[in-house]
Amino acid sequence: MIRTRAVSRSSPETTKLTFEDYLQTSDDERYELLDGALTTMPAPSIAHQHVAMKLGTRLDSFVEEANLGVVFSAPTDVVLTQTDVVQPDLMFISSERAGIVTTANIQGAPDLIVEIRSDSTAERDETLKRQLYEECSVQEYWLVDPEARTITVLLLGEDGYAEAATYTEGHTLTSPMLEGFAANLDEIFPIRP
Repeated sequence: MIRTRAVSRSSPETTKLTFEDYLQTSDDERYELLDGALTTMPAPSIAHQHVAMKLGTRLDSFVEEANLGVVFSAPTDVVLTQTDVVQPDLMFISSERAGIVTTANIQGAPDLIVEIRSDSTAERDETLKRQLYEECSVQEYWLVDPEARTITVLLLGEDGYAEAATYTEGHTLTSPMLEGFAANLDEIFPIRP
């Protein structure tokens, strides 16, 4: 279900693009639509791709084995509102909410979103997307920093997101939402050169 937000993050004079405009973009590039502004996304770094593959594989295996729902990776369009279409690095959608999965895209907020930090996306992931995911009721949000080798888990509460934990090398990542999920960060982050 596409949500409508009452609060705008752009100035009133700005012309906002919509989901219909987003559908007209080229398939040759990756885009996101944030508050009506079209943003191109550069190819991720090798470290980013490594972390996405390792973490995604562990997450997908756990979810599939426990028959909890489905895991998707980028590029998969997530239509949060008519002016907000994102492509999270990883996402989990529970079986109970499977109705938001269509053949073309995801129509609503996933239960859990994972964004992997890169120099070009860090500020957007930590501010604009964090606020958007909070407003659209994404229950759990992981911010992964391959350079710092950390994963911060945020949980949605009555007052917005609160940090549940920050995991570093030598720690085992767990998820408040996915009881029993565990991933050793030493196996997630690439070996240092």
